[in-house]
Amino acid sequence: MWRALRISVLLLVLATVALGTWRAQHRATSWVNTLHVTIYPINADGREATARHIAQLSARDFEPIADWLGAEARRYGVTTLKPVAITLAPPRTSLPPQAPRQPTAWQAIVWSLQMRYWAWRHDDAPGPRPDVRMFVQYHDPAVQSTVQHSVGLEKGLIGLANVFASRADHGSSLMVIAHEMLHTVGATDKYDPATLMPRFPQGYAEPDRRPATPQSQAEVMAGRIPLSPEHAAIPVSLRYVTVGPATAAEIGWLRAP
Repeated sequence: MWRALRISVLLLVLATVALGTWRAQHRATSWVNTLHVTIYPINADGREATARHIAQLSARDFEPIADWLGAEARRYGVTTLKPVAITLAPPRTSLPPQAPRQPTAWQAIVWSLQMRYWAWRHDDAPGPRPDVRMFVQYHDPAVQSTVQHSVGLEKGLIGLANVFASRADHGSSLMVIAHEMLHTVGATDKYDPATLMPRFPQGYAEPDRRPATPQSQAEVMAGRIPLSPEHAAIPVSLRYVTVGPATAAEIGWLRAP
């Protein structure tokens, strides 16, 4: 009897959590209300230069993401006055669990649970609880030329972005953050993971252009501007980034691509 009662309680708790997750996801992708996003900066390498860069950041530095997404949403007929609002939390002093490289399905599940638990423990930003939490790890470009792959979790509405602690790289960092943020609301990657080249046609901002390359913009979930069939460039600003129809459909801006 006690065993059956414990199982019933556990199932009730799981059902409550699942319902809460579904409600949060549905609210985030309905675009009826403003999607509230909080940025949590993290000094990923512990360097002084990285700490100085983070100390100089303000919420205004991330407003271009909200402005860009608002303009893109209006192109698809979204009538919400302010589709996205972004706030900046104080820097985190703890590092999140690092995502494994090329994980198995089981490793991905375990890391996702670890990340969601870590985010719950370190979500002490002032103000109302955000819809989406973006943990942004900054790295000093003077000591490393590449950063680990960024990740966005639809379950839990959590993003982990790895970017450079540099004003020169700020524009491309905003694109990385926007890319991972859209993952949390249902967008999928539109590039070849082996080559990082945008997939045609969904990963092209202008798939009907002839010849197809060079393109002048990047599709946000492809992350690069195709310059030739073999080469692509990372955009230096969100001005050179767009939301394609397939992505718009995935995040609820269109019924179908």
